Amino acid sequence: MSNDNDLSPKSPQNNASSTENDRISFSELSRGKREVLLEHEGQLYRLRLTRNGKLILNK
Repeated sequence: MSNDNDLSPKSPQNNASSTENDRISFSELSRGKREVLLEHEGQLYRLRLTRNGKLILNK
């Protein structure tokens, strides 16, 4: 049974050679800031770390 939300390495959404090395922590990504701006397909997104340690992604 196929799951469209499956993001395993064999999934077409991911590169077949994906490894644990592809992970990046939020602290590495944000370089100590609480918020980063991400661009995806011409759209700008804001990824923010809350006081409770949760991540919120807004368009």
